[in-house]
Amino acid sequence: MNRLRLLAIIESYSITGPSKNLLEFALLAVPLGIETIISTFTRGAASPVFADAARAQGTPVEVIEERGLYDTSVIRALQSIAEKVRPDIIQTHAVKSHFLARVAGLPHVAPWVAFHHGYTWPTPKVRLYNQLDRWSLRAAQRVVTVSAPFRRQLVAHGVNADRIEIVHNAIAPDWGADDNSATKKAALRAQLGIAPGSKVILIVGRLSGEKDHLTLLEAIHGMKGIAPHLVIVGEGPERPRIEKRIQQLDLASRVTFTGQQKTAAPYYAIADLTVLSSLTEGSPNALLEAMAAGVPVVATNVGGIPEIVSDQESALLVPPRDVPAMSAAIQRILDEPDFAQRLVDRSRELIRLRHAPEARVQRLLEIYESCRSTWQKRK
Repeated sequence: MNRLRLLAIIESYSITGPSKNLLEFALLAVPLGIETIISTFTRGAASPVFADAARAQGTPVEVIEERGLYDTSVIRALQSIAEKVRPDIIQTHAVKSHFLARVAGLPHVAPWVAFHHGYTWPTPKVRLYNQLDRWSLRAAQRVVTVSAPFRRQLVAHGVNADRIEIVHNAIAPDWGADDNSATKKAALRAQLGIAPGSKVILIVGRLSGEKDHLTLLEAIHGMKGIAPHLVIVGEGPERPRIEKRIQQLDLASRVTFTGQQKTAAPYYAIADLTVLSSLTEGSPNALLEAMAAGVPVVATNVGGIPEIVSDQESALLVPPRDVPAMSAAIQRILDEPDFAQRLVDRSRELIRLRHAPEARVQRLLEIYESCRSTWQKRK
């Protein structure tokens, strides 16, 4: 491939799944002659954790200062950045970046590849906001998403099916290995106040409605003969509701919130199993992290999850919002260590075979080169 300059536009303050994937791509693509410049937004006193992480690994960052929710000056700022960078490919992530890219006329500057990671829907206002994609994404040369259900969702939004590509997320096969020492694990368990001998259940992700932490709480409450400790990694608008339900179920002594973390790797190291209780998912990084870290998984059979793991072979899959099924699946993994190890062994094999980061980078570069070639022919 010829050298390529990529302008990636993303709204991210912390290190989320999409921003983590972008940072990884930027590093791995450098030896291939790909220069990535990230454009992101900041407002008020928000800590620029993501921007700092990008700069720390040597990836250039252009920060757009927003004065408020509807600051139209960001449109001109994006245009100026595009004029300065002169990208070969423009990449956007999520509803806001898609919308601003189209309003700013960036599809006329360079080939535009939009990344669709799925939608959150905590409020009617946000659900309405998500509808902007019905207009924005029709102008993208390609739309990259992470699962077949998301592809169908995009087609329903009016995106041409021929322009949609499915690219699953990726993770290094040895991810989390540095946190797996007995000393580190013992120290973290003590820090979190987890009693010796207690089994640890881990859930990693934004505290939002679609992650459905409440069903997991009900499942743990209904378990017989065992009192596991739940560790919740992440932050979000559902935290007050989750905390209230914990009190109602008398689980306060058995649940620990860690808040948002730069990496969840140390928490997988102390986990006996990971749960994804989501109502909707694309290609969840939390699932790939658990698989790479060697932690057995109980997950809901939604979105792209069954495209990554198979029930009874590499995970236990249950219907969403099914408390008895989730409780029974958790109980089985904790009660049957040999079965749990078989799930782990197959999961790690799948990570090596299907989800290596280098393979994802190569697939994206094929998409970018195809877009650039088509663009040049039209010019």
